[in-house]
Amino acid sequence: MTKADLVERISREAGITKRAAERALTCVTNSIQGCVKKKERIALPGLGSFSTAKRKARTGRNPRTGQTINIPAKTVPKFSPAKELVEAAR
Repeated sequence: MTKADLVERISREAGITKRAAERALTCVTNSIQGCVKKKERIALPGLGSFSTAKRKARTGRNPRTGQTINIPAKTVPKFSPAKELVEAAR
């Protein structure tokens, strides 16, 4: 499903215009990004929760040359699906 498909479905099911549905979707995604940027956790019942996780620095290997490289520590976004979402995928 593309963003356009999702906007169309939101518009149809909520009984609003496509422009309003797109603004609502953009607002939701921007809010989630803002929370992740601030390292806050955001939970959406029935969908899951978004948070951040810290990855430690580690040693890796370049697959082309086999040379050892250092991978720096970093913070990455994390998504944990809700039980309902996991069961819907079965």
